[in-house]
Amino acid sequence: MQVLPVSPITLVPTASQPAKPDAAAGASGFGRMLERALEEVNNAQVRADRVGLDFLTGRVQELHQVTIAMEEARIMMSLAVEVRNKIIDAYQEISRMQV
Repeated sequence: MQVLPVSPITLVPTASQPAKPDAAAGASGFGRMLERALEEVNNAQVRADRVGLDFLTGRVQELHQVTIAMEEARIMMSLAVEVRNKIIDAYQEISRMQV
């Protein structure tokens, strides 16, 4: 199974919305951090798949290498899902705030 990378979401200011350099710099820093974290999760998944395939084809003899790679990928994916859930919860909490 190959996990494809997630392409970054970029916001392009329109003519009616002037660009705000201070706000854009903060958003791109957070967005870049999330992008790097997702790339790491994807790399762990790809690495686990590669090690598993290498074990099945006989190139890797150590079962513990396969187990470690698979568990690392599983833990990273679980962490990514929990972070996503927290972000969604925070968004929903903010959307419920009265102004």
